[in-house]
Amino acid sequence: MDRSGNSLPSGNDGTKRRVAYYYDEEVGNYYYGQGHAMKPHRIRMAHSLIVHYGVDKHMEVLRPYPARDRDLCRFHAEDYVAFLREVTPDTQHEQLRALKLFNVGEDCPVFDGLFSFCQTSAGGSVSGAVMLNHGRSDIAINWAGGLHHAKMREASGFCYVNDIVLAILELLKHHSRVLYIDIDVHHGDGVEEAFYTTDRVMTVSFHMFGDFFPGTGDLRDIGHEKGKYYALNVPLKAGIDDESYQSVFKPVITKVMEVYQPGVVVLQCGADSLSGDRLGCFNLSVKGHAECVRFVRSFNVPLLLVGGGGYTIRNVARCWCYETGIAVGMDLQDKLPFNEYYGYFGPDYTLNYSPSNMENKNSRAYLDSIRVKLLQNLSTLQHVPSVPFSERPPDTELPEDEDEDMEARYQGHRWDGAMSDSDSEGEHEHKQQHEAAVSEAAFSSRRHPQHMQVIQQEGDTAMDEDSEKEVDKTTEAPKGTGHEMDFTQVVEVETRESSANTNIIDSGDPSVTARDQQPSSSPRSPSVGARDQQPSSSPLFVTPAASVSRHSPHTTSTALQSTVVLVSQAPEIQRLTGHNASLEISNVPDSTSMPHSLPGSRIN
Repeated sequence: MDRSGNSLPSGNDGTKRRVAYYYDEEVGNYYYGQGHAMKPHRIRMAHSLIVHYGVDKHMEVLRPYPARDRDLCRFHAEDYVAFLREVTPDTQHEQLRALKLFNVGEDCPVFDGLFSFCQTSAGGSVSGAVMLNHGRSDIAINWAGGLHHAKMREASGFCYVNDIVLAILELLKHHSRVLYIDIDVHHGDGVEEAFYTTDRVMTVSFHMFGDFFPGTGDLRDIGHEKGKYYALNVPLKAGIDDESYQSVFKPVITKVMEVYQPGVVVLQCGADSLSGDRLGCFNLSVKGHAECVRFVRSFNVPLLLVGGGGYTIRNVARCWCYETGIAVGMDLQDKLPFNEYYGYFGPDYTLNYSPSNMENKNSRAYLDSIRVKLLQNLSTLQHVPSVPFSERPPDTELPEDEDEDMEARYQGHRWDGAMSDSDSEGEHEHKQQHEAAVSEAAFSSRRHPQHMQVIQQEGDTAMDEDSEKEVDKTTEAPKGTGHEMDFTQVVEVETRESSANTNIIDSGDPSVTARDQQPSSSPRSPSVGARDQQPSSSPLFVTPAASVSRHSPHTTSTALQSTVVLVSQAPEIQRLTGHNASLEISNVPDSTSMPHSLPGSRIN
């Protein structure tokens, strides 16, 4: 297998790429519920196109290890993670108070296998970050990730666990500066909020702004204290097309790369910014959306690609397949190869499709004013941020392949095969739920996703834009958990006591948290980042700081700053709880140590 795809002929983008691609065939079985816009099945559709185009032969295809509770608690609150693990559709009526507390309900429903889905999404992004940290790949891809709205203690916008924040925390162990770029139609509020007060992470979000979820991302939201000018927001209006989008994207990202000089880039490729999306209102073509990937790739900086929104699933599959081809250096032909979802892509059966004729409400003067303002903000950054000497958390180590109980993994509600690109969900009358309890000895006995039984369509007729046609599908892919993430040694963090109501936890990483109204629900904190210098013996403390007010005319959120000051071997760990806390990550040097095993099991 050729694991280093040939690069595309695009100027200075002249080197080969080693691409690690994370995919779990079970991700397509999770089902948010009838009528819900989010359909994880789109990831399976994208993978099918990737395989039939032969893109998988030019990259390393890996099954991610599911993230464990302690891995998720590096950012999320302990009580929130425990709730996600325990709640089920049958028991949710007994936990009405918790549902309200954690914002789990209509937009973020409880569905079969919810926690397993979160583990898969987060596991792929964190594993990709580990591969980049240790130089085992140049680009890592996890289309099941990109869930950028989730907060420390709250679900939001179809997102439960913020895999992006978890991946960035992992990247900070080896990189002084991480650049996050978001091209979803919705503002990347969860990621921005997490790093709002630090210069270790720069966030750049291109999004619809106005009377539109989540209502944040004003041009005036620029970060706070050390993070001032390290949060960039590009508020756009409906109908923006390829040319207008790139007129802002390319100059802003060029200046960001010049000024910030990141060691690694995380690119959230939400496909709801495509033309014709059920929930979006932009007018980008597949090629226009993918041009962002091509342009960021051209800087020859390690790159993590993650998914995100996208609710017209046939277009999401087209887009992420095309962008996977760009990652490995393949220019895919427009005519689609025959595949098990061929009927979804009619009547043209092509990889690209024409945008609509909707009005572009972004005038040239408006876009010029945004670009000028952002470039002025960037010009205030005199030099790239540096990080002082200090200890850093241990490298993430993942276990070798070994025998495991494959029945331990949840057998979730399977996709029923309906083509669900419109709101006509009432045709799900013959919805099937496939229950399979398959036990296998090891990962080596699991089949490649491309060998799964495929959808048997009742006809080759094309799908109408405003209605759905049912297809019968049988998927009997074996179930089983991947190896869980493991960490080497425990670094205990001693924090200054700022409240009488603090809890003691056994965190695996130095933590950064913030005050909450319920101190008894103590979350584990995110790990602290890394830098490119040698460690010193000076210890660090974690202390809370004053709250911060965000400056959006549509919403006001409170972010609490925490600053890392000491790492030590302490017998007890005291820390404050946090709600929607902003994190300041600092003071962690680089290390050249390698984990004993690769982050993910290779799919043969």
